[in-house]
Amino acid sequence: MDSYPTGIQAYIEKGRQIMKRDQNQRSIMRRKKFDTISVHGLYDMQTALANQGSIIEPAFLATAQHFDNSDHMEAALAYLMPAWIYARVANPTLHYLEETLALLEGYGFDGEVTAHLTGSGMASVFLGTNSFLMDDPVHLKPNIVASARCYGGTFTLFTRYAKERGVDLRWVRDPLNLQEWANKIDDETRFVFGEMPANPSLAVIDLEAVAGLAHAVNAPFIVDSTIATPALMRPLLHGADIVIHSVSKSMATSGFVIAGALISRANIPSKVGPDEMRQNYANYIKGYAHRDMGPTLSPFSALMTLNDLRTLRSRTDTSSQAAMKVAQYLGTNSAVESVQYPGLPSFPGYETAARYMKLVDASGNESARFGYLLSFTVRGGTDATRQAFDRLQMIWRATDLGRVKSVATIPMISTHQQISGSDKDIAGLLPNLIRLSVGLEHPDDIIADLDQALT
Repeated sequence: MDSYPTGIQAYIEKGRQIMKRDQNQRSIMRRKKFDTISVHGLYDMQTALANQGSIIEPAFLATAQHFDNSDHMEAALAYLMPAWIYARVANPTLHYLEETLALLEGYGFDGEVTAHLTGSGMASVFLGTNSFLMDDPVHLKPNIVASARCYGGTFTLFTRYAKERGVDLRWVRDPLNLQEWANKIDDETRFVFGEMPANPSLAVIDLEAVAGLAHAVNAPFIVDSTIATPALMRPLLHGADIVIHSVSKSMATSGFVIAGALISRANIPSKVGPDEMRQNYANYIKGYAHRDMGPTLSPFSALMTLNDLRTLRSRTDTSSQAAMKVAQYLGTNSAVESVQYPGLPSFPGYETAARYMKLVDASGNESARFGYLLSFTVRGGTDATRQAFDRLQMIWRATDLGRVKSVATIPMISTHQQISGSDKDIAGLLPNLIRLSVGLEHPDDIIADLDQALT
């Protein structure tokens, strides 16, 4: 600090006071319940008074911040004090959402947690993984170990890493098979990636066991927890280092927003990169990779997400119970070959899902919840599947999920269409699979629509 002129030192000290106040407020909020955090985040009465008394977080739509003077500008742009500088780098409205997401994903976790928002879920997958693939003079043959049961965009991104960068891509076909993970993770593994529950297969992972395998070779374990949300599962509690979300889904459930987030714990393992990256990965991405690449979220989208996020736990509870009822119905329909839903005892990963997926702040058997997403295969092949899909009258035909409205798609021709033929087999895709995102309609009406479509 002594190397800076007196004027800049004053702003550095001012920044320390801002950070100290935020840290105090975080400590207060970490003692609150999940629903309270969802409603308030880090936005308190004192902050409201600085915003004309608004009890709702304001939307800062301006693109740039005004500075007191040149000292203030220099300190801010050198990251010597908190500032938002320019909307591509940061924004006050995004800050409120980032702090709320970090508190929710870190609920019950002892360590420090930081969140960073992006313009889409795929931008978060990219920024959450790309930095670990940098050139390194010691580790010359990087490999990625990832579950093949993942979203189609993630699958094609990792395939692109392999084709364009020469990265050795090692797919785990059965994410429940720990030996398969162990056989593919080695001293050159840059990161280990899993999606739980997976889209669209709903496959699950023993998070703690896979985290142990990754950490044994000093590799970060990255988990896409979009479908579960922190209302059902918080991977940081089970050994994950970075959590990815497509915020567009369950968090922004009204369907007006495309957004992504990556949330990291402090001091993650990594074979490559500077200490600054390991110490606070989310902030490192914000200050460097995101700043230079620019996949920025709109402040208005952040405000819309904050509004939806306030009811995350209750919505997740309602849609999970409805999805269970729908899954049980589908299991009795003679037109259905199989149902993939983690809450069914017949599901291969049922016991693992039951161990990790629980409704936050519920107790005993009341906590068992398995999310809103399920898949099922239609008897009779591709034609019968498309006919049933086309007969849906209330359930929307779209590639979306996590909405207040129920939505269905055929992944083979939509979300995973860009995957090549041979890779579709690796990903476990079937042409007669329908993915169903159960919304907040009454489950009896959802079942009635499925029944008329399948009969």
